[in-house]
Amino acid sequence: MTATLQLALVLLAMGFSQGKQHNYLDQVDQLDAEAEIELSAGPSKFGSLWPLPQKVEISGVSFKLAGVSFKITDAKQSSAGQSCSLLQDAYRRYYDYLFAGAKRQEPGKGRQRLGGPAGLSELQVLITSPDSGCDGYPSVKSDESYELKVDQPYAVLKAPTVWGALHGLETFSQLVYEDEYGAKSINSTTISDFPRFAHRGILLDSSRHFLPIKVILANLETMAMNKFNVFHWHIVDDQSFPYMSRTFPQLSQQGAYHPYTHVYTPADVKMVIEFGRLRGIRVVPEFDTPGHTQSWGKGQPDLLTPCYSGSKPSGSFGPVNPILNTTYEFMTWFFKEISTVFPDAYVHLGGDEVDFSCWKSNPDIQKFMAEQGFGQDYSKLESFYIQKLLDIVATTQKGYMIWQEVFDNGVKLKPNTLIHVWKGNEQQYQSEMANVTASGFQTLLSTPWYLNRISYGQDWQGHYRADPQDFKGTEAQKKLVIGGEACLWGEYVDATNLTPRLWPRASAVAERLWSAKDVTDVNDAYNRLSVHRCRMVERGIPAQPLFSSYCPHEYKGI
Repeated sequence: MTATLQLALVLLAMGFSQGKQHNYLDQVDQLDAEAEIELSAGPSKFGSLWPLPQKVEISGVSFKLAGVSFKITDAKQSSAGQSCSLLQDAYRRYYDYLFAGAKRQEPGKGRQRLGGPAGLSELQVLITSPDSGCDGYPSVKSDESYELKVDQPYAVLKAPTVWGALHGLETFSQLVYEDEYGAKSINSTTISDFPRFAHRGILLDSSRHFLPIKVILANLETMAMNKFNVFHWHIVDDQSFPYMSRTFPQLSQQGAYHPYTHVYTPADVKMVIEFGRLRGIRVVPEFDTPGHTQSWGKGQPDLLTPCYSGSKPSGSFGPVNPILNTTYEFMTWFFKEISTVFPDAYVHLGGDEVDFSCWKSNPDIQKFMAEQGFGQDYSKLESFYIQKLLDIVATTQKGYMIWQEVFDNGVKLKPNTLIHVWKGNEQQYQSEMANVTASGFQTLLSTPWYLNRISYGQDWQGHYRADPQDFKGTEAQKKLVIGGEACLWGEYVDATNLTPRLWPRASAVAERLWSAKDVTDVNDAYNRLSVHRCRMVERGIPAQPLFSSYCPHEYKGI
């Protein structure tokens, strides 16, 4: 029996329709074929830089670094000095990465030994803009560019804002290597860098399985190592409602897996947001309605639609009930809270996969449909609900992201709405991207980057080749693509396997979203990614291997 046939039988047992099987198996076959490409292992001329900067020049001249004398400090002309706690925190973090807990020496001591042509004793960080961003939050408009020059007598990292400086610190740390004697070294280097796309995200699902805070924080740390800048927190869904609402505490009390152990308190959420901010990462929450809301209904009476069997209620419930005023009163207060808890300018409102069967069975909704002149087109009822919800969220001064179905169903959207494309095969999502951008909307791509779909072999190559601007359209349309997200849905993922499943596979997406469009050499990517993966392992991240190999510093476990 072939592996593909075995997988087909498994999918059938799991309830996959035949059509979904074919779509899924086609993707698996494609990924398997890509994994068969032979890659020649060897050093890259770019070392282990990941994602690859826009412009890099690395010379053969090397300098030594020693933990007792090396320091990261603010340049005298920098607009963000010692009062910028974000930078000071980053300096300590990257010093520890470089020297693995080595003791720092007081300024000035020991410099004579490394101050000559063979040593580098200092990295000076220069923030050039009057508004450094130090006390604020990153946004889709943040300037993340930086310039790095490693030379004698010291290295200089120059950036308009702290967000670019954070990326530059990561790049500097990636340039440092151990020579044949185990000494820390770095080559003379000049880098000019900026991201290709402004939105580079990771979606984690904390509803299907609860994700402990320490797992979320570890992945935010790893996101920073890969220059991702958006944490899309799919925080609630049908299965559980772990978000602890101050306004509606009964939602988590009744809807979470456990009201005390499996919830995110206000302090937890605040911690995640601040941990992300210190690493230049935005936290965008998703509260998906009207579907995916079974857990909501456990704590909020009359929110969901009663389903009928014939003329009598069946005892089950469907999507949010769109015909009750109380529904919109609840949503008004709930999203007012969300707008104050999460500082980002956007909230993700979902809007995908709405099952109309319950609505169709309910006599009150049938009557409402007739009164509104909707006929039997229940997508119009969905649009009715979504439009009222969008108006509610607009009053909170938030922008919104929505899954592509909302656009496909013709809902009236604000010009700054962000359409998130996730459905179909390559041809279908390229067509969708063309349609969305032709309508003047900004868009994000996730379709080729559903990392919960796994296959044997190096499926990262398929993720690496996908490009969000590969569709037929004008240059103006291409500019409306602001990035993409790698998604790790949680049906088969929890704290035990999330991190190794995500990394380094998500790293392939990171380079596609950061580096220049013509950075497509899979062989060079493999050589750099293999070392980058080992660097993540050395930093305590259980990133899974790409292929047969070893790391100089293997994962030590917990």
